[in-house]
Amino acid sequence: MSDENEIEIDADDIERRMDGALAALRTEFASLRTGRASAAMLEPVMVDAYGANTPINQVATVNVPEPRMITISVWDKSLVGKVEKAIRSSGLGINPVVDGTLLRLPIPELNEERRRELTKVAGQYAEQARVAIRNVRRDGMDQIKKAKAQGMSEDDQKLWHDEIQAMTDAAIKKVDTALETKQAEIMQV
Repeated sequence: MSDENEIEIDADDIERRMDGALAALRTEFASLRTGRASAAMLEPVMVDAYGANTPINQVATVNVPEPRMITISVWDKSLVGKVEKAIRSSGLGINPVVDGTLLRLPIPELNEERRRELTKVAGQYAEQARVAIRNVRRDGMDQIKKAKAQGMSEDDQKLWHDEIQAMTDAAIKKVDTALETKQAEIMQV
C-alpha cells in the first residue's frame, strides 16, 4: 500500500479525550468534602447574581485561612444574602456565618457514616470516568472498522487495536489510582 492511500487513526485525539475524562474526574473529586477546608469545594456553587447563575469565585474572594475554615469576602454588599443562600442550598452541609461582607464557613468534622457515603460518591464519579474512557475506546475501534472498510491491512488493524486498548488500560488504571487516593483521603480522620 502506498503512503498516500494509508488510513490513519487519530491516536492523539483518542488520548486527549481520555485525558479529558481524567481531568473531569479530578475536578469532581476536588468538590468532595474530606473534612479539610478547600476552595475547590465551592466550585460547583452558583450564585444568582445580576440575573444570571455565576460561580462564587466571580462575585467574591475565597480563602482558606486554616484547615477547618473557608472565608468568602463578597465584593458587592447586595450579594451577601444570595451567596449565603447559595451555600446553604448547595448540599455541602455547611452553615455560613455572616459578618458584614465576610462569610465564614466552619468545616465540621465528618462522621463515619458521612465518610462512607462520600467514598460511594467518589466511586460513582470514578465509574462515570471509566464509562467515558470506554466510550472513547469504542470510538477508536469504530475508526479501525472504517479504516478496514477502506482497505487497512489486518496487521495494521491489530496494531491499532492493541495501541487503543493499551491507552484505555492506562487511563482506567489512572482512574483507579485516583479513586484509591481520594477514598483514603476521605476516610482519614
